Amino acid sequence: MDVREWTASSVRVVRLHRDPVVVQTLRSAVAATLAYVLALRLSPEAAPLTAPLTALLVVQVTLFATLTNSIRRVNSVVAGVLVAIAFSLLVGLTWWSLALLIVASLAVGHLVRVDEYVPEVAISAMLVLGVTTVGDTAWARVVETLIGAVVGLGCNLLLAPPVWVDEAGESIEGLARRVRQLMLSMGEEAAGRTAVERAAARLHEARRLDHDIVKVDAALRQAEDSLRLNPRVREAVLHRVVLRTGLDTLEICTVVLRVLARTFTDLAKERDHEPLFAPETGAAVEQLLSEIADAIVSFAVLVTTHVSLSAESAEERLASQLRQAGPTRDKLAQLLLEEVRRDVGQWQLHGAVLTEVNRILDELDTEHRSRRLLEELDRVSSEQRARMPRLTRLREKARIPDRLRRNRAAAARRSR
Repeated sequence: MDVREWTASSVRVVRLHRDPVVVQTLRSAVAATLAYVLALRLSPEAAPLTAPLTALLVVQVTLFATLTNSIRRVNSVVAGVLVAIAFSLLVGLTWWSLALLIVASLAVGHLVRVDEYVPEVAISAMLVLGVTTVGDTAWARVVETLIGAVVGLGCNLLLAPPVWVDEAGESIEGLARRVRQLMLSMGEEAAGRTAVERAAARLHEARRLDHDIVKVDAALRQAEDSLRLNPRVREAVLHRVVLRTGLDTLEICTVVLRVLARTFTDLAKERDHEPLFAPETGAAVEQLLSEIADAIVSFAVLVTTHVSLSAESAEERLASQLRQAGPTRDKLAQLLLEEVRRDVGQWQLHGAVLTEVNRILDELDTEHRSRRLLEELDRVSSEQRARMPRLTRLREKARIPDRLRRNRAAAARRSR
């Protein structure tokens, strides 16, 4: 094996080691195995498979999800066991008691609010009721469930769960690049003859971006959960707000782009196989859409960049591209005004084109982005203070000594 092959294999190993799917698979396998080994010593059952099953279910993608799932799963199992004990003492196992058991278990699951683990209440109740030694089996099942939950939590503390921010960032950048490709295609067609069918196809592509946004939103929700209660992440709130507001901006841009595609389709119907615009106007539209498309990708890179120096570079690049698009937009506005003067019948569509590109440029503006980010951070902080007032008061008290030290230092500097 030469140096290149060894380097390539090393890179593949490192990527596998950092791959969240690989990490999650190994964490789940380790948690389930440890739970089974521990349950063999503590549970009276010969094959305590409830413990590894619980560990496998509670070791979710994120620590926050693991905590919430552990509590709900333990509650569901305990509730199912209690229902089974009550039925075994009163009626035993028959076909009609089984039906009543399922109905009662599902109702109890909704009452104790175990969410997606409502079926687990009925499953636990049926498994326990089907065994003759109900009391021993019930307590063994509770013990095994607790073992699995504790082992799952322990594995999350010792083996830190993966952070899915990079995957969410890649999905956001992928969405921006698809938007860019569509805008470039629309700009090329606007500069020449565009059939109604081709314009309608671009409109259909713009509508399909809604499905991409749903996928990106799911990836972003997973990333947001992975940031909660994760000891490896600092400034988790800032990361969540930056990504969420970035996706909101891209979603607005896709909506406006869909409206712009609709305007082009209506223009194609009105022109009837003629160019959508005059040659000079069409060239300005193509140039402006190309510049906006590049700015959208730069915006996506900006919101997904974590290192401060790289973020500053991405912000400068975005600001430069927006400044470059400004004169092109002004030129397009003048050319559209001249076309309206020559043909007033389509002034609404021409005005709509200018309005829509202006809206996208406004959404990408760095100052608008900063204001939106600060407003969202203030909103999240207010919600946290309202949700946890005691913790907020403790934090404020902890900050008082720091403020006193800063004030004393400032007073000492002034006295000099």
